[in-house]
Amino acid sequence: MALYSYVATDLAGKVKKGTETAENNQQLVDRLRERELFVTKVEEVQHQSKNFVNYRFKTAKLSIFCRQLSAMLFSGINLVRALHILMLQEEDKRAKKILLEIYEELQRGKSFTEALEMQEGAFPDLFVGMMAAGEISGNLDMIVDRVADHYAKENKLMNTVKKSLTYPIILGVLMVVIVIGLFVFVLPMFIGMYPEGQDLPGLSAVMMGISDFLTTRWYVVAIIVFVIAVGIRALLRIPSVRLQIDKAKCEMPKIGKLVRTIYTARFGRTMANLFSSGMQMVECIEKSVGTLNNKYLLMRFDDVIEDVKRGEPLSGAIAKLNVFDGMFTSTIYIGEESGRLDEILSKSADFYDEESETALAKLTSMIEPLMIVFMGAAVALVLASIFPLMYGSFEGLADG
Repeated sequence: MALYSYVATDLAGKVKKGTETAENNQQLVDRLRERELFVTKVEEVQHQSKNFVNYRFKTAKLSIFCRQLSAMLFSGINLVRALHILMLQEEDKRAKKILLEIYEELQRGKSFTEALEMQEGAFPDLFVGMMAAGEISGNLDMIVDRVADHYAKENKLMNTVKKSLTYPIILGVLMVVIVIGLFVFVLPMFIGMYPEGQDLPGLSAVMMGISDFLTTRWYVVAIIVFVIAVGIRALLRIPSVRLQIDKAKCEMPKIGKLVRTIYTARFGRTMANLFSSGMQMVECIEKSVGTLNNKYLLMRFDDVIEDVKRGEPLSGAIAKLNVFDGMFTSTIYIGEESGRLDEILSKSADFYDEESETALAKLTSMIEPLMIVFMGAAVALVLASIFPLMYGSFEGLADG
């Protein structure tokens, strides 16, 4: 992102000056044109580092922030005063600094959107885009209320995912700890009881080799785990690898269907909010697919955007992807025909939210027994190597 200064004229011929962040000057020109401002001069200026804060508003915090802001706007408090109140009651120092800078920019005459864009990385693009639509339409209070609902549902969905994954993760960690404990502490105890000079049984010898390696060369295991973790992080930064991983997310058996259901709910809800705010269809699609955080879908949606630009209905363009559920594309078609696309998309998003929760519960119910079976098999394997040692030690005592 770069900071640009611009000079533009509105439809009445009035000159407007300002600064705004954008990926490039063409993006800035297009954005201002949507606000019915026609650029006569634009140039890149040095970004003011004082506005950069290494902080990003999380989904839950955005929901609360929007809910409070909406309540004050609906009660008749103006935006500047409302932000001042929110800034004073904010406890997080980094968030407070951002709100203070937004408040100061508003007092200098900047628009709310411009003030938000100056806080690079603090707010999602979707949030900034919705605020811009609200200012243009003059319905900022209603838009902020919709955004509050959007992030509340988004936060609920993410909490459901985290809650569903918590038990399998705890079970997995417990499984690893138990298996390591058996190898490091239990097996060596029985080896000491085995008669000297006798060869260990085959399985016991293998298990004891693993136990000895974990006990004496644990640092090698730690280095291997560290290298694998670093390697995975490095691979994820390679665009081609990330593209294949994102593609696999959508196509894996069982998990792929769940991921697509979650994506459908998120896409539908975002589209509903953006479209109802009066934003252009193409921009709605671009921002909506951006919230999915999936490079594979982002690439596939290039064709959808081109089809829509050529005048094809959204339902027909999305149907070609074979990513979303057939019922979802049919719902979009009904919304386009009835002129109630935003309302129908919103209801579809609620439906797919419930579907994703059900799918998560089913997936968790499948994973948990598999992990328990795997843990039981590992414990059984260790016990199978211990029993011959115990039997051999008892024979040694009898012979003695």
